[in-house]
Amino acid sequence: MQSIRKSSWIIPSGMRIARMSAGEMGSGAGKGGGGGGSIRDAGGSFGKMEVAHEEEYFYKQRQEQLAKLKKKAINQEDFHSESIKHHEEAIARHKKAIEQLQK
Repeated sequence: MQSIRKSSWIIPSGMRIARMSAGEMGSGAGKGGGGGGSIRDAGGSFGKMEVAHEEEYFYKQRQEQLAKLKKKAINQEDFHSESIKHHEEAIARHKKAIEQLQK
């Protein structure tokens, strides 16, 4: 019998490896995910500077979103702590009222 070898590899579509372009972002058209406007398409130092400004903008935006989320979580914690305090006071009042009725 003759053994059969498969020379081709079968790769599932979800595991394909994307081939990255050789250039840096902002170094010309088609590199770093395609065109991003006339300045980025031209490349050079202005294109790289534009990429840096975009990255800085999105970094600041993420920081603001995280700060708002943290503030909201702290406000919710304060609200629930106050609610617990009011409920505990109400429980104490009701227990006292029940004790007075049992006398």
